[in-house]
Formats: sequence, C-alpha cells, structure tokens
Amino acid sequence: MCLIVFAWRPSHPQPLVLAANRDEFYARPTLPLAQWEDAPQIYAGRDLEAGGTWLGVNADGRFAALTNIREPGKTPGRRSRGELVAGFLSKESPHDVSIDDYLREIAARSEEYGGFNLLLGDRQQLHFLNANDPTPRRLEAGVYGVSNAGLDTPWPKLVKAKAALSEQLHNPDPEALFGFLIDHAPAPDAELPNTGVGLATEKLLSSVFIASPNYGTRASTVLLVNADGSRRLIERSFGPYGGRLGEVDLQV
Repeated sequence: MCLIVFAWRPSHPQPLVLAANRDEFYARPTLPLAQWEDAPQIYAGRDLEAGGTWLGVNADGRFAALTNIREPGKTPGRRSRGELVAGFLSKESPHDVSIDDYLREIAARSEEYGGFNLLLGDRQQLHFLNANDPTPRRLEAGVYGVSNAGLDTPWPKLVKAKAALSEQLHNPDPEALFGFLIDHAPAPDAELPNTGVGLATEKLLSSVFIASPNYGTRASTVLLVNADGSRRLIERSFGPYGGRLGEVDLQV
C-alpha cells in the first residue's frame, strides 16, 4: 500500500472515511478482498507470497492498514510487514490484546521489518506508528494522509489526494472517492521529492495512480465506517498499465 488518505471523525455519523491505493509489482501473487477461509473474522486482500495483507477489517470492528517507507538500498527486514496488519485483525476480540499493547510490542521490535507506517483502529480510536520514530500516536479528529514517508509528508500526490478527500466529506460517495484514486497525472519535476530512486522513477511514482508494464497500482480501496459499526469495504483491482480486473463490494 503506497497511498492512504482518511478522515477520522469520532463524533460524526461516518467516523472513518478512507481511500487508498496499493502499489506493487504485478508479478507478486495476490488474492482480492474476501473473507479469509483460515481466519474468517478477517476481511481483506491477501499477499500470497508472504501470507499477510495491506488493509482490512475484522468482524469485531477493528481496522488496520500499512504502507512501506521508501528507503532504497536499505537491507530488507527479515519479517514481512503484511503480518503486522494480519496479526492485529486476527484477534477475535479487543480483550485478546489492546491497540496500545499491540503497538508497544511492535514498536519494540520494529527493526525486524522493513520501514513501515501502520494504522490501527477500532470504533473508538485510531492509532499510527512509524517504524523510524517508534512512538505510537493516538490520532485526534482530522484529515490525514500517508504514502511512503511519514504521516502527512507533503509529497505532491498526497497533498492532492487529501484535498480531493476533503472536498467529498459532506457526502462521501464511493464513485467520487475512486475518481481521485485513478488520477494518473505525474507531479511537475520541480515538485518531486528526492528519495534516491532517480528522476524517472520519482516521476513514475509521483502520480496518485501508478501504471507501467511491471509495477503499479494493484488495488484501490474505499472504506466507509458508520457510527452504528456497519462498514462498506470496496476494492477495485488492476493489472499492467492500469487495466481493470475486477471489483469486490462488501458490507461487513
């Protein structure tokens, strides 16, 4: 997952509105959004290479999502980051482990993973953890975004997606949210971040939606959470050059 924008509004009839793109190599085997057969409390897509996931919910009202941190040249972690999301969602009850306890445990061994940003929440709270500053943070109400740096790092695509989300919050229609997730326009060269991957790659990665022969946006996801606990989770999947593959729409 390489871009997540979300509005956290605990006292609102829709406390969480989220739109996200997962970017990955097309060759990496993946299952689309579904209820997991071996962990039926989890609703998420699945990375078949390592067994984890990048975004999902569970039957008890929990939510989790992940992005990696772009750190070219850094040695990969020995554990898969996707297990951080799956591990939290696999808890069948908040009594199994609290969000605070889970994040403290992860923060204490964050060096086992490649760089990551982790969002964890339930019906009352939403927390954030960045592997490079492993002090968990409870988020106040607001509109946030995270890509492959820190929370609200002002990369052009993140600024653009946050602004688009803010414009939709009076009536967050899924089609409108997917509409800005499909934005292919790259950032101007003068606005590109310098993350050490070279100008051509910075340009490719600067659009909200990435499309190329080998790497790009594999899934776009919209999550709408209502105050009564009901949730709608929609995922659209894509192949090389951004070709549309399918859609899953779940009421959880």
